[in-house]
Amino acid sequence: MTRVQIIEQDGIPAFAVVPMDIWLKVRDRVEDQEDVILFDMAKREDDGFHIPANVLKGELAGENPIKLWREQRLFTLETLAAAAGISKAYLSQIENGKRTGTLRVIKALAKKMEVPVDLLVSNEKMKLAA
Repeated sequence: MTRVQIIEQDGIPAFAVVPMDIWLKVRDRVEDQEDVILFDMAKREDDGFHIPANVLKGELAGENPIKLWREQRLFTLETLAAAAGISKAYLSQIENGKRTGTLRVIKALAKKMEVPVDLLVSNEKMKLAA
């Protein structure tokens, strides 16, 4: 029979110390159960909005998020600019970092592309605007 040591705190069992051979047998089951719990939590909290891998990869490489999302959503410069009520040249300048769009423009772009505003603006620009 295997001896399990019970450690109490304030007279209440708080920990069980098991021999290594038992731990090695149950460790994978415990870790698998933790993975299932984390996966279920992620599914419950999923709002349905996902960032595509190519957009994330581009942002990590320093590319402009507005351009990445525009391309992901299959908008041309012309169609997205028109939808936001700005010129194609202005949108191009925003995408190339030559100009910063106003909050109204960024909101209009976000709405048309169905992307949260905060995903179109870098943290540095958000800090400057605050």
